[in-house]
Amino acid sequence: MIVTIVGATGTGKSELSLDVAEALAASGRPAEIVNADAMQLYRGLDIGTAKLPLDERRGIPHHLLDVLAVTEEASVADYQVAARTAIEGIASRGAVPILVGGSGLYVSSVLFDFRFPGTDPVIRGALEQRLETEGPGMLYRELKEKDPEAATAIGPHNGRRLVRALEVIEMTGEKFGAGLPDDQALWRPAIIVGVQSPRQELVARLERRVESMWAAGLLTEVEALLPLGLAAGVTASRAIGYAQAIAQLAGELTESEAIESAAAVTRKFARRQVSWFKRYPSPLWLEGGADGNASAVLAEMKRVPLQS
Repeated sequence: MIVTIVGATGTGKSELSLDVAEALAASGRPAEIVNADAMQLYRGLDIGTAKLPLDERRGIPHHLLDVLAVTEEASVADYQVAARTAIEGIASRGAVPILVGGSGLYVSSVLFDFRFPGTDPVIRGALEQRLETEGPGMLYRELKEKDPEAATAIGPHNGRRLVRALEVIEMTGEKFGAGLPDDQALWRPAIIVGVQSPRQELVARLERRVESMWAAGLLTEVEALLPLGLAAGVTASRAIGYAQAIAQLAGELTESEAIESAAAVTRKFARRQVSWFKRYPSPLWLEGGADGNASAVLAEMKRVPLQS
């Protein structure tokens, strides 16, 4: 069985995953954690992604952290293969895989029965040219007409995903949403645990978190990554906090403007995460940081039949 822990950024998913792994170990069942945060795939993106340092992982094996260079493009299709391979390896060792993260499509690609459509270089090339000349706003408006649900999920700024959605629509003649994972058909038996916090509490926590990123040395981290190609990275350069830090270092934003921009984007991202995970079938929702959460997860594992 896969234990899946999801939720918006800043709700305490990582801590809960560690608590669950320790509780399982205490009951005689070792566990290993598989990362499902797209930006934690990148080496060097530590402060801004709240990546757990090695000495804070409580000796629990973690998979799919620091596997990409900042110049590489993250791919959901590649991630699906890597994560499922890691999960099968964990299960073969008699351990429980714990999939944890807030990147909704990445989580869904692992949990649910989903095959990625291919690509068409001609269609892709034309759309990428439009993205460069017209900007993401035009592609977003087109996608909103053709597939409003997909447009809402992707947002108006993620040009790469807008291109992909329009490519699939043109190739298949179907909405891009039709190619999203079927959230009723599980790939393997799994339980889904959602971690949540009251909205006002979460907003305040996210604002403090963004401020703490700068205080912890995010600019220094970014300065070290720029010679490695961070600014040219298709995916890594757009990571929340990193995009704003790059702009600050380039003199395009003041520090206060960069922090406020990162906080605003973080709030919007958290809302999209909540919307994504709320549609999952029958998750167990827990309040972040509450006592007894790990015990509740173990009880849920016993309640759900393996064949579900």
